Amino acid sequence: MSGCSCHQHDQHEHDHHGGDGGIHARETWSLALSGALIVSGLVLRALGIGPALLAPLVFGAAVIAGGWMLVPSAWSALRRVRPNISLLMVTACIGAAGIGEWAEAATVVFLFGVAEWLEGWADRRAHRAVRALLDLAPPQASVRRDGKQVEVAVEEVSVGENVSVKNGMRIPLDGRVVGGCSTVDQAPITGESIPVEKEVGDEVFAGSINGDGALEIEVTKPAGNSTLARIIRLVEEAQENRAPTQRFVDVFARYYTPAVAIGAVLVFLIPPLLQLGPWSVWAYRACALLIIACPCALVISTPVSIVAGLTALARRGVLVKGGAHLEALGQLRAVAVDKTGTITLGRPRVHEVLSVADASERDVARIAAAIDANSTHPVARAVVDYAIEHQIADGGARDHQTSSGRGAAASIDGHRYFVGNHRFTHELGVCSTQLERQLDEMENRGRSVVVVGHQPHDDCAGEVLGVLAVGDTVRPDAREAVAMLHRVGVRHVVMLSGDNSRTAHAIAEEVGIDDVRGNLLPEDKVRAVRELRERYGTVAMVGDGVNDAPALASATIGIAMGAAGTDTAIETADVALMNDQLGRVAEAVALGRRTLGIIRFNIGFALALKALFLALAVLGYTSLWLAILADTGATLLVVANALRLLRHEPNS
Repeated sequence: MSGCSCHQHDQHEHDHHGGDGGIHARETWSLALSGALIVSGLVLRALGIGPALLAPLVFGAAVIAGGWMLVPSAWSALRRVRPNISLLMVTACIGAAGIGEWAEAATVVFLFGVAEWLEGWADRRAHRAVRALLDLAPPQASVRRDGKQVEVAVEEVSVGENVSVKNGMRIPLDGRVVGGCSTVDQAPITGESIPVEKEVGDEVFAGSINGDGALEIEVTKPAGNSTLARIIRLVEEAQENRAPTQRFVDVFARYYTPAVAIGAVLVFLIPPLLQLGPWSVWAYRACALLIIACPCALVISTPVSIVAGLTALARRGVLVKGGAHLEALGQLRAVAVDKTGTITLGRPRVHEVLSVADASERDVARIAAAIDANSTHPVARAVVDYAIEHQIADGGARDHQTSSGRGAAASIDGHRYFVGNHRFTHELGVCSTQLERQLDEMENRGRSVVVVGHQPHDDCAGEVLGVLAVGDTVRPDAREAVAMLHRVGVRHVVMLSGDNSRTAHAIAEEVGIDDVRGNLLPEDKVRAVRELRERYGTVAMVGDGVNDAPALASATIGIAMGAAGTDTAIETADVALMNDQLGRVAEAVALGRRTLGIIRFNIGFALALKALFLALAVLGYTSLWLAILADTGATLLVVANALRLLRHEPNS
């Protein structure tokens, strides 16, 4: 496959998993045919239908159908004298066929093919994720040229030109506000849960969404160097440069295959040369050694364990895109998590209503909801939702007037009221020393404040009636999910957030996270993940947004919050939590550890059994039929042990 694969063991081993849809289709049909032939062969053998050779022929066809893609990789490994899992698979298949165990050979090839197919499928999705990023920024921009507004392709806009962005439109290019004020939803780029106020002099990013006000923006970067373009490059570079996750059986195959071959040659040559017996005796014993060493039980322990582990997690809504990722989950030492949409729900809600003057809390909420009823701002919607939830009647606001990026005012029951942010209270001259302390305290807890009061007139200084504290909502299971990660052996949990540091620290403290870093752009998150990899080796990144995609691709394991996450995050990640339950990450880690443990145990058990029979073979105390029995028995036992993963319980 192409160099961006994070799963490939080397270029030659996985060429058949490339982006070519035709090759993938052939693999899919080949595996389906192989599985059908295996079932047919088992039925023929069980019912005794047809001549004796019919079932072996059907199994042989299943081997060819499911194993043709292994041969190029195995041959390449043999030529380069670099044994790999494909060479070990071919060796096992030839050995099983040589002793007449065609059903075993076909099953080994089929299960291994399924595991490899899953990895190829995941790699192709990663490529589509990069293309999906291109749709975030509009292809054209409205530019002022010669006193007129003209629509031109973003690639044709020069640095220094001014572009106009109407309310509700996506910003086409990175720039600086030179006219107007508005709130801008930067969640696609920075992950901030609440829109950010923008006025003259503030920076804006391509791909972010303008709010209620119109903006005039001076372009500061060409289209090819925008923050969004850098995100795309970061994803591509991360996929190109991320070291492949090496499966345990690959490392094992590198040493086992040549050791067995050399051992058989030595058994055949050395004893006769030392006059310890005739050549025919030692040739028979060398043959028995090769049969006993046939790695069927060894290689089948991995695909069966992987398929069982993937199935067990899929039942719990955790989609793991390949066996290498499941094994890597079992080795995790650190986990980085995004804030918005991961630790929090990404939906602002009213957490507190404070009455400052004589008005009751219900009156404060009623006035705020009445003025915000026609606004699409997320904070305004949170205020309206609060009023609906608490059955607070709409106050019937009239003569609505908006101050972009600050607040709004309206008449209710013949009186003029306003709602606005902290800055708006200073502009209106109604922020007292006591109110300043209260607002600062709320903001230090990561809340956005909505101040409600009488609109000042020339003959009236105005009065603040109350304050609503609005903030993102922590997932109900977030604290327990973090605790579960620590219980399953994750040593360090860190939050990487594009939100301001004050909000990020408040959320992290609430859920028990070890470390927190705020105000991070996508490239900052990538650097943080790389630092964690240098320190801990195996690191997971959990996120849900476009801004998380580069970090997801840079981590050893990228985990996306599937149901709420963006398509880009889901397709870039190696694991998707389809039910958005953060606690499933700890379950996946626990099952990954158990899967890796079972694979290692199975290989150790098979090796110990083979070592015993190898010693007996060399000493002449065993025969070929006992060697066959040992290999078949070991295969059945490791399969049974691997299938226990299907009964995995979260706390087991």
